[in-house]
Amino acid sequence: MSICLAIDTSTSRTSVGLVEDGALLWHGFQDGATAHGSALPQLVSQGLAQQSKVDQVVVGMGPGPYTGLRVGIAFAISFGRARGIPVTGICSLDAIAALIHEDDFVVATDARRKEIYWARYINGVRTEGPSVDLPKFVAAIGVSAFGEGSFKYQLTTNEEFLFPDMASLVELSKNSDNKINEAMYLRRPDAVPTSERTQ
Repeated sequence: MSICLAIDTSTSRTSVGLVEDGALLWHGFQDGATAHGSALPQLVSQGLAQQSKVDQVVVGMGPGPYTGLRVGIAFAISFGRARGIPVTGICSLDAIAALIHEDDFVVATDARRKEIYWARYINGVRTEGPSVDLPKFVAAIGVSAFGEGSFKYQLTTNEEFLFPDMASLVELSKNSDNKINEAMYLRRPDAVPTSERTQ
């Protein structure tokens, strides 16, 4: 029996879960696009108070805004190294899509700057994306839309399936084809060093 610590900071919600054999033992989250750095250690501590034994870490690799996404990935790697346990990265959009039972749909999260990160799924398989685009581009695809970005930019009125699901992150990690080694930033951070700015 394996217990996994699941982490995702790719959206405005910081999510942490403990999953054992597909069952969610504990789930904690905090909303706030700038709260990842402070929320994540607190949530993990709360989870470990419930179950201190962890055999694996699974982390959402985005796509997501640079700063928040980096917080989650760096924490997961450090935690895994400290405990000597494996760390597996998974596409965060896939962890939303895994809950949706439709033939053809898109999942979108908020990329800020009035853009969204999105991917399209047909029969449960990601066929396009992840990409970053204006909401109107995704709306023109003409299929059902899910996720925080879809709701924020009025591509849907459905408030279900807004954020990555912790149990789904872990389940996806069981298939080696789903594993991702690099963060999916898709674009440069909003803030860059002065030396990198165009004069």
